[in-house]
Amino acid sequence: MRLALYSGIILTVGYTCLTPALAADPTGDWRVADGVANIRVAQCNGSMWGAVSWEKQPGGRDENNPDVAKRNRPTLGMPTLIDMKKKPGVDQWEGQVYNAQDGQIYSATITPVGADQLEIKGCVLGFLCGGETWTRVGPPIPSSPANAMAKGAPKSTSAAPKAQGTAAQGTAAQGTTGATAPAPKTAAAKPGQKNAADPVGDICLLPEIAGFAH
Repeated sequence: MRLALYSGIILTVGYTCLTPALAADPTGDWRVADGVANIRVAQCNGSMWGAVSWEKQPGGRDENNPDVAKRNRPTLGMPTLIDMKKKPGVDQWEGQVYNAQDGQIYSATITPVGADQLEIKGCVLGFLCGGETWTRVGPPIPSSPANAMAKGAPKSTSAAPKAQGTAAQGTAAQGTTGATAPAPKTAAAKPGQKNAADPVGDICLLPEIAGFAH
């Protein structure tokens, strides 16, 4: 069931409508309702996209994808929100969502609710609609001139819990004098870069997103 949450599709109705957004911005890292994954949302090529940026249980695979070639791909870095366009006059984006539980793509919308929540709704063939609310764990991601992630990457590394820190963080640098130097800082990834704390980096440069034909 945990892979189903990556898509934000829960085929039940009944979620609470909260205070309207003051500054609607769906970009950033979001913790799904069940806490099993974070989804990074960014503006890429004029659309909103989302991809799995952290997993509570690492090592997931897209086992139910109808495309045999993709069934062994990692769920980490897997696109979930697909080519979502802003709807005129409202703070809502409409497109598609990939549901890893059944390997299917559904119509969906994302709507910021306040500054720190994102409402996800999806429908199967126009009915059986449901949704859930995600909670912000990373700051908004400003657009760069190339419509990829910001020139300066998000300062927060809260997308992954502290327990997921790198081994390097627990090992102090050794100096020649025998003194212990401070552990190196773990910098957030710049556009297109990845590091141990942020293995996904700029989702706009993921092959499936960068190569999407408009």
